[in-house]
Amino acid sequence: MSWRDLDEDDIRVRPQRKGSRARTKERPAHAHALIGRVIAVDRGRYTCLVPAGAGARAEASPSRTTVAATEPERLVTAMKARDLGRTRVVVGDEVALVGNTSGGPDALARIVRIEERRSVLRRTADDTDPVERVIVANADQLAIVTALADPEPRPRMVDRCLVAAYDAGLQPLLVLTKADLVDPADFLATYAPLEVDHVVTRRDNGDIWGLEELHERLSSRVTVLVGHSGVGKSTLVNALVPDAGRAIGDVNVVTGRGRHTSTSAVALRLPDGDGWVIDTPGVRSFGLAHIDVDRIIDHFPELAAGTDECPRGCTHDEEECGLDDWVAQGHAGPAGPARLESLRRLLQSRSSSAEY
Repeated sequence: MSWRDLDEDDIRVRPQRKGSRARTKERPAHAHALIGRVIAVDRGRYTCLVPAGAGARAEASPSRTTVAATEPERLVTAMKARDLGRTRVVVGDEVALVGNTSGGPDALARIVRIEERRSVLRRTADDTDPVERVIVANADQLAIVTALADPEPRPRMVDRCLVAAYDAGLQPLLVLTKADLVDPADFLATYAPLEVDHVVTRRDNGDIWGLEELHERLSSRVTVLVGHSGVGKSTLVNALVPDAGRAIGDVNVVTGRGRHTSTSAVALRLPDGDGWVIDTPGVRSFGLAHIDVDRIIDHFPELAAGTDECPRGCTHDEEECGLDDWVAQGHAGPAGPARLESLRRLLQSRSSSAEY
C-alpha cells in the first residue's frame, strides 16, 4: 500500500495518559514559599514553626489555592518533597514550605528547600565511621551537660564535645549537675586554661540551685544540650521549660549509666520567649571521624602553640614530640598533662573504635 492510499482512518496516535506532565529538568523556584523553622522530627513528619504575619496557604483543590494576608504564629506539619531525595532535614533547619500551611489538624505541607545553614553540629557513631550525622542546624551555643557524680564525669567525652563545638563554630558552655554530691573545683580546674564558660547546678530540697544563672546563659541564643544518659539533662529542660514533659530516667547502680529517656531532638522555647533550647537524646559516644586529624590540635589552644617545637610531620604521639617539653615547662598550666593525654587519646582513637 502506498502512502497516497492512506486516509485519516489509518492514522494511529498513542493516547496520552490522563494527568501526565511534560518531562523537564527545570524545577519550580518556589519563590513564594513560606519559611519555617523545624522544631521536631518524628517518623518522616516535621513540625515547623511559621512566624506570625506569614500568609497561610490552604489547598482547596489541585488547581486552586487561597492565601490569607496575615496569620498568627502557628505550627505546621510537613513532609519532605520528593525533589529533596535523601537530603536530611534536622531540628533547627529553616525550610521553605508549600502546600497546605494553614496548620490545621489534617493539613500537610511540603518541604521543598532547606535554607543555607549558619552552623551545623555533627558527630559520627565512632572514630572509624565514615558517615557523619547532623545533629542540629543553626545553633549558637553547645551546652555540654555532665554530672559530677552518679554517674561519674567523663572528661574524654567533654573534650570530644568541645572539639565538635569549636569545629562547628558554636560557643561551648559547661553545665555541671549534682554539685551537691561532689565539689566541682577539681573538675573545673582541668578546663581553666580554656576559659570555657560554665554553670554549676545542685539539688536542695527538691529545688535546683543555679537555674537562674543557666537561664541567663541561654537567653537570646539557640542552645543545644548534649550529654550522656543519666546526667540530669532532661531534669534541667523540664525546669527551664515547665511544660516540656521530657522523660526522666534513673541511673543503673551497677553500671553507673543512665537509660536513654529522650528519644529524639526537639526545640523548646524558653518561657520568656527569648531563647531556645534543643534537647537531644543521651549519647554514649561522640565520634569525630568527620573532623580532619590535623585540625584537632587547633581545638586545644593551650597546646597548639607548643607544636612550633615539634619536628616536621609530627603526629603529636611520638617520642620526638615537642609538646612533652612544652607541657613540662608549665606553658599549658597545671592541667597541661591531663589535656595532653586527652589530645593523644583523641588522635589514637581515630584508628580504633574505642568508646569514651
